[in-house]
Amino acid sequence: MSLQIKTQYIIIGAGGHGAVIADILYRRGYMIKGFLDDNVKSGVNVLGAKVLGTIDSCAEHPECLFIIGVGENAIRRKIAQRYPLEYGSAIHPSAIIGQQVKIGLGTVLMAGCVVNARTVIGEHCIINTSSCLDHDNVLGDFVHISPGTAVGGDVSIGAGTHIGIGSCVRNNISICEDVTIGAGSAVVKAITKPGIYLGTPAREV
Repeated sequence: MSLQIKTQYIIIGAGGHGAVIADILYRRGYMIKGFLDDNVKSGVNVLGAKVLGTIDSCAEHPECLFIIGVGENAIRRKIAQRYPLEYGSAIHPSAIIGQQVKIGLGTVLMAGCVVNARTVIGEHCIINTSSCLDHDNVLGDFVHISPGTAVGGDVSIGAGTHIGIGSCVRNNISICEDVTIGAGSAVVKAITKPGIYLGTPAREV
């Protein structure tokens, strides 16, 4: 029995984030069969690939790998839990990845990001444009590191946490699950309680 190698992708979500993922996959030489989206009409063209139907129609495409092209962590988590599909990853050719880095399925690394040695990234994460993760970080599932964010070494970030655009996180600290760090904030000590944190230094609001 021969093993089928899946070379086509379907992106769940036909908005801006989905389009960026499509661009990454094209640059890596993959074929995109289309998009699935509950809020965009079938037939709409997104970067040369059409919307094929709603998310519920995913079972009609067993020959494809899937990526969830939605920026909101909670929505990505809901989709992944509801649809146990075969997920692939998307890594931009300009991403710099150190040695012994582990990247979970469904995770996307955008243009210009840096992930240094021995960092572990969970499933369905977003490491966005020009962000930097230094050495020995551990990210849970469904984490979003926004564009221009800098995370020091030996940092632990819990599942579902969103680090806002242009923020920085000091080395050797931990952030628990389901935290939102506001844009431009500086996290200088551990965060142990879910919530929204803003400012320099970041404080709960």
